Amino acid sequence: MRVYKSLDNPLTQWQAHLARIKTSLTYLNWQQPNWDLVRKGAELMQQYFPVLRITVFPDGEELITGRTLAPDLREKQKHGIIASIVPVDYSRSLPTHKTGNYLVSWLVKSHAAQNQNSQEGIFIDTSGNWLETTTGNLWGWKDNCWWTPPLSAGILPGIAREYIKTNLVKQNQVVHEEPWDIELVKSFETLAYSNCVVELIPIHTVIINTSDFIYGAEHPSLIKLQTLFQEH
Repeated sequence: MRVYKSLDNPLTQWQAHLARIKTSLTYLNWQQPNWDLVRKGAELMQQYFPVLRITVFPDGEELITGRTLAPDLREKQKHGIIASIVPVDYSRSLPTHKTGNYLVSWLVKSHAAQNQNSQEGIFIDTSGNWLETTTGNLWGWKDNCWWTPPLSAGILPGIAREYIKTNLVKQNQVVHEEPWDIELVKSFETLAYSNCVVELIPIHTVIINTSDFIYGAEHPSLIKLQTLFQEH
């Protein structure tokens, strides 16, 4: 998670992160950690790092590590990235939970970078519907509203995804949650992905076999959506 000044800053989404961990631990039937110690550890580490990873083990022990933001994050947020479609036989382990198994995501990104010069991969289902990227949830703009794949497709219920959706609904904007088939993704004016660390990054090109789908990386709707992550 990304810490904005403090754990209690609304943008940090501290309680949402804890709730997701608790839900997964219950699902796995693992022991809950000492949450007071988790809080103290996170408060200590956030003095040195803007990004924290809280890992909980089956016996309830926890490990909190920190890292810096990517040096090219602002450039990607402004100009966007290239993504490529992931072969259908690649899929995330327990996709609806945030686990520590990033092997598939790492393999996909490494392969894409080496062979297609892309920075992200987009998972698809057996019908070819787009699901999510290796690190975040997808957003597309058309017909004056935002679209995102439904959770029923078997994707991670991202905290940034929920934050964006909630704020759009508060602004009386419609958010369409429907399967992303090939006809729908062709019709988007702009495309992006979200997670709690990078916030929202445009995807200006998607490589599909030998074809490229091109999207506007500096679309007004996208720039407006990015303001949801600005500190006030």
